[in-house]
Amino acid sequence: MALPEVTERPSHSAPTWFVRDKKTICNFWDNHHDDGIVALWCAAPMGAQQELIDAEPNRFYRPPYVGHRGWVGVRLDVGKNDWAEIEAILREAYRSVAPKTLVSKMDVLVDPA
Repeated sequence: MALPEVTERPSHSAPTWFVRDKKTICNFWDNHHDDGIVALWCAAPMGAQQELIDAEPNRFYRPPYVGHRGWVGVRLDVGKNDWAEIEAILREAYRSVAPKTLVSKMDVLVDPA
């Protein structure tokens, strides 16, 4: 919610974050269709999904419905969460869907120098 023009509302029965209330950044799922997983499904830059899955297949996965578009599932129910890493994944999700003008505003918020 700290990123430029991000809104949150339910979508498909899950808390979902959007840019300008249109483009989806990520969803939060808790036991989606009884899969037993608590996770974020995040937009991701090209190639990131497979890179993350290859590096840590117990934490990252290809989520249903959106995985074919390169989105990555980030398990929150496995091990200890590295919240700085999750923040970085969410920032990349934002970069993947936000217009360039908003991404530049985000960059100023992160690095005001």
